[in-house]
Amino acid sequence: MKLSTETLAEIPIATPSYDRSAVGVGIVHFGVGGFHRAHQAMYVDRLLERGLATDWGICGVGVLPADRKMADVMAAQDGLYTLIAMNPDGSREARVIGSIVDYRYAPDDPEAVIELIAAPTTRIVSLTITEGGYSIADAGPDSVFGLVTAALERRRDRGLGSPTIVSCDNIEGNGHVAREAFTSFARDHHPGLAEWMDEHTRFPNSMVDRITPATAPDVVDALATEFGVEDQWPVAAEPFTAWVLEDDFSDGRPPFEEVDVLLVDDVTPYELMKLRLLNASHQALCYFAYLAGYRLVHDAAGDPLFARFLRRYMDEEGTPTLLPVPGIDLPEYKQTLIERFANPGVRDTIVRLCFASSDRIPKWLLPVIRENLRTGAPIAMATATVASWARYAEGVDEEGEPIDVQDPLADTLVPIAQRQREAPLAFVENTDVFGDLAQQPRFAEEYLATLESLHANGSRATLERLVGS
Repeated sequence: MKLSTETLAEIPIATPSYDRSAVGVGIVHFGVGGFHRAHQAMYVDRLLERGLATDWGICGVGVLPADRKMADVMAAQDGLYTLIAMNPDGSREARVIGSIVDYRYAPDDPEAVIELIAAPTTRIVSLTITEGGYSIADAGPDSVFGLVTAALERRRDRGLGSPTIVSCDNIEGNGHVAREAFTSFARDHHPGLAEWMDEHTRFPNSMVDRITPATAPDVVDALATEFGVEDQWPVAAEPFTAWVLEDDFSDGRPPFEEVDVLLVDDVTPYELMKLRLLNASHQALCYFAYLAGYRLVHDAAGDPLFARFLRRYMDEEGTPTLLPVPGIDLPEYKQTLIERFANPGVRDTIVRLCFASSDRIPKWLLPVIRENLRTGAPIAMATATVASWARYAEGVDEEGEPIDVQDPLADTLVPIAQRQREAPLAFVENTDVFGDLAQQPRFAEEYLATLESLHANGSRATLERLVGS
């Protein structure tokens, strides 16, 4: 049965019991992809089920050409989609999510998007625009920065307050990063607006956590076969989910604490824990795993050698850089991460983890290396991860098969990587990505040893050298 408002009552899985037509838009979200739909939209849906957020429905906004497909799917399905929790035992739990009550494709009508954000009913603007999406170098009036600041200017001129801007991207200090990007754009394009934003606009930091792979065709097929639901773009995710959010809002917020969102004064300890343990461990896993022939995350994480490597990184290198994390048992959290990675139900791909490494490694892993260089703590596993990325970026695997390196800097990094057998430090001498790390003797020594081993012995033998066979 095709998913839509008209068929909702006949859909044979859990569906919204609330009246979606009575839900007003209070949140405008830029970047409606798999993660937003598995995470923030799911939390709002839970609130709506409890009758607690009828003024906090979501209007999704797309600004990129790739967002056209989402616009078409949202229109065809009235904003409805299926969220499937993939359990480790292979079972699935499916629910239709109804919290996205509107969707706008900004290139079709940017004025309508600006007016939507300028409306006093819009009280939160949230973002999942990826780790690399906060550069304003090429941002114009139709970018997320242009649309939002144009709306804020209208709100200022109309005597209205500001919505809260909430980044949900995997960046350390994501609220601070968002503040810098939006206020810098405002300063360049809207006289006096940046100063108004400094006074009126709040940018809380957040930590978001749920492993959500790209939707594979077999997920669409399984939903139709197992549950009888025809959904053009469902979302599959692990059962685990977490959201830690600073309680710092310009104009109110939904009662997120009622659905297990942790509201705190300072998200930094939780954020560092997640970025430097979960996200950095994904990078530690993916290049070695791809070179070793793995293509699915759970297969690699279930390999005892790879699991030992991840625990060595987390215990000896990631953990020493963390702050105390209130309420978290770190040994248990780290073991849970290995178990989550090894969940065969999720079927996350190694390629997804390798994507856009030049955005991810500098934000998640290099800070660990720099901090441990400063304190004298170990750096072998993190540095080996950088070397494995360099080897992967050569674009050829250990069987001589081509690797499709998908990275915004691929045109720069791949040619550099391909000459590193003759110039072994060439990759990390790219100061735009690595700064001065190549000039740090301890880093250079560890890096060269691992890169040489990868070339001479391959990924598995290199891991055995690092952690013991």
